[in-house]
Amino acid sequence: MTAAGAQRVLVVGGAGAFGRRLVEGLAATTSATVIVAGRRLDACEALAAELRARHPDRTIEAAWLDRTKATAAEIAALDPAVVADAAGPFQGADLAFARAVIAAGGHYVDTADARDFVAAFPALDAEARAAGVVAVTGASSTPAVSHAALDALTDGWTRVDRVEIAISPGNRAPRGLSVIAAILSYAGAPVRVLRAGGWGDAPGWGLLALRRMPGLGGRFLSLCETPDLDLVPARFPTVRTALFRAGLELPILHLGLWALSLLRRAGLVRNLARFAGLAQRLAALFERFGSDRGGMTVEAEGLDAEGARSRGRWSLVAEAGDGPNVPVLPALSFIRRLLEGRPPAGPGAHVAAGLLPLRDFEAEAARFAIRTAIARSSPDAPSLFGRALGPDLARIPEVVRAVHDPDPVVRLVGDAEATGAETAAGRLVARLFGFPKSLPMVAAEVKIRRTDDGEVWIRRFGRSRFSSRLGANGDPGVLVERFGPFAFDLAITADADGFTLAVEGWRVFGQPAPRRFAPTTEARGFALVDGAYGFDVTIALAPFGRLVRYRGRLERPHPLTGTR
Repeated sequence: MTAAGAQRVLVVGGAGAFGRRLVEGLAATTSATVIVAGRRLDACEALAAELRARHPDRTIEAAWLDRTKATAAEIAALDPAVVADAAGPFQGADLAFARAVIAAGGHYVDTADARDFVAAFPALDAEARAAGVVAVTGASSTPAVSHAALDALTDGWTRVDRVEIAISPGNRAPRGLSVIAAILSYAGAPVRVLRAGGWGDAPGWGLLALRRMPGLGGRFLSLCETPDLDLVPARFPTVRTALFRAGLELPILHLGLWALSLLRRAGLVRNLARFAGLAQRLAALFERFGSDRGGMTVEAEGLDAEGARSRGRWSLVAEAGDGPNVPVLPALSFIRRLLEGRPPAGPGAHVAAGLLPLRDFEAEAARFAIRTAIARSSPDAPSLFGRALGPDLARIPEVVRAVHDPDPVVRLVGDAEATGAETAAGRLVARLFGFPKSLPMVAAEVKIRRTDDGEVWIRRFGRSRFSSRLGANGDPGVLVERFGPFAFDLAITADADGFTLAVEGWRVFGQPAPRRFAPTTEARGFALVDGAYGFDVTIALAPFGRLVRYRGRLERPHPLTGTR
């Protein structure tokens, strides 16, 4: 890099959906010469001309550059001090372009949110150090912004147990082809994720959930494969659960993609990314619906400086179509610091997680209709069963109370047996819910995780696994158990041995269903004479008869905290 290039910034993918916003931010807030580069020179020249007209005192250039083939010599010929890669998609991409930038003697920043790309990036550290340059990957919503919020939420905490991150853009936000291709690349594929203290696979765009997001209302969310799935457990070793979900504002689009992912899960399609163009055109048909309001949440639970349970939630709401600026603001902040001689880190290759202070991001966001907030609470309120049973909680044995007051996750082990469905049709219904087939007495494991709105139960009987969510519906003496789109209202009754549950209503996708078609349940949780926890559950559905019966014993619970 020559002295003339000290204030030159090259933005690859600068005319794209996100690169354009980064270029506009550089033109509006720095004095650097900006080079808009990409494979479509006409689009780059058009944007450069537009910005020169808007900022007549600025130097905005255009250049053709293919990041997949660019050499160090081609990059050096443009004489940039900093090169920003906003092209994407980064899923499956190699490090060749970043390596070429380093060899050309320029600092490097990208907006990568691909798990594999970010995980591989530290391999460039020795080269960046030798060249005396700073290379940063992940300067985007994830992991830069998500970890800036997480660090602010957990500052001073002695333990972090659970982290859940969610992003949901407005339906009218631009849909870049690379973003759609990135989502489709993992939709329906196995995604490795840490839940309830153990690593396992979950389907991409699975773990479907309906969540209320501040300022946005209810939004469907699904599992995304992002760097945070690795970085959160790496930076916070006590974490038991680390999830990242994203959602589309319109349920028809979100659930449509979820249904499409089932094709890959069933092995009917190897990779959905080849349908990105078609998906983009179909989504365009719905552009006039929904809103231009999007948002993001970062939630954490753990122990504060005094060792008391604490929960925190950072939320962001972007209005007036300003949401697409969020992913590029971290890159803008890092580039500004590099130009000002205040690098975010020393020479070497770095992941953006933990490099961006939240105040820096919020300072960049102040130019837009973007507002953020932090809310804190103590989860030491009564447990789910405590709220449902009220004073009757005192009637049930201590071991039963302990099972239903996880802190924040408990693991129970013991033995269980199962009797499967009575009929062929019943077996199909049982499979829909994930109920086990007939099993002899086998080793059993149950993990219970406390959440903001209840408990998550993950049951393993031998090689069989199924899960559900327990919550409250606002009425005393009633719990809600959810299996995907199905929700069942369960009347709970306490007695001296434990409790019983019985179905008294149900819903499908939130809509009430006829009571006469509801399954019947005989479920008991009780204390055994040796102090263990016993359970006996029978679920039947007319006219199919019994769907499943499972029963067994579990030893007294112990927290999962501090173990893997």
